[in-house]
Amino acid sequence: MEVKLQTSERQKREKRKRLLSSTIRYIILTIVAVIMIYPILWLVGASFKTNTEIFTEIGFIPKRIDFTPYIEGWQTRTEYTFTTYFANTFKIVIPKIIFCLVSSTVTAYGFARFNFKFKNILFALLMATMFLPAVVTRIPLYIFWKQFNMLDTYVPLIAPTVFAQEPFFVFMLIQFLRSIPRDLDEAATIDGCNTFQILWRILLPQLRPALISCIIFQFVWSFNDFLGPLIYISSVDKYPVALALKMSIDTSSGIVEWNQILAMSLISLLPALILFFSAQKYFVEGVTSSGIKG
Repeated sequence: MEVKLQTSERQKREKRKRLLSSTIRYIILTIVAVIMIYPILWLVGASFKTNTEIFTEIGFIPKRIDFTPYIEGWQTRTEYTFTTYFANTFKIVIPKIIFCLVSSTVTAYGFARFNFKFKNILFALLMATMFLPAVVTRIPLYIFWKQFNMLDTYVPLIAPTVFAQEPFFVFMLIQFLRSIPRDLDEAATIDGCNTFQILWRILLPQLRPALISCIIFQFVWSFNDFLGPLIYISSVDKYPVALALKMSIDTSSGIVEWNQILAMSLISLLPALILFFSAQKYFVEGVTSSGIKG
């Protein structure tokens, strides 16, 4: 009887320890989450505030809810609305995603599944470009596209993705492909599949999480790209959202309507947030998984 009481008492103590540990863990996670999400909450609240409130109050709750900053911010002070700038952004982002997926997948497939002369050297050179600062190639590329009369077009922004000049995505897909058993390739070959049929029918379905991760990364990077369009695009009617937001900060008038700028900044965040949370499951799987299971 005494042994049972001691066992029961020990179980209660362990249960209390687990409960206390879980409570502390959730409190810490809640505090960290609030700290991380506070800038977004402040951005939402500040979009409804006046300039005085924005620079004098640290809280994120506005005194009133007025959607005028969103309406006037969307209209902009130019002859174009943010509809034009969002359309221009997607004219850059969508082709970059498509070409990046195609070129990176084909390049990764070649390195992961085939043996050819100078393979290791070429792979090393490809990976070396990932550590090359982009600023080193800015001037040569600008001169290159200028000689082809491609300035003030989207070609200099999109063309590099056609030739798999995104070594990060190539490396990620290579590692994913290497983890997929070659037995699947051999079985498909016996069934009469050629090289591209193996890629299309067998490997691409297995690559879906990694490809979705590539889409999210490329979408966010391209959507937020500021320096590239700033260098190559000079016409206002071709500006993407990143340049339009910078153009909205007009200091010549002496008054900057920060609530309008913050409102448009918040709207510009929505596409990336929607895409991420829609594909969150596949994104996490693509980043953490090393291949197929079983």
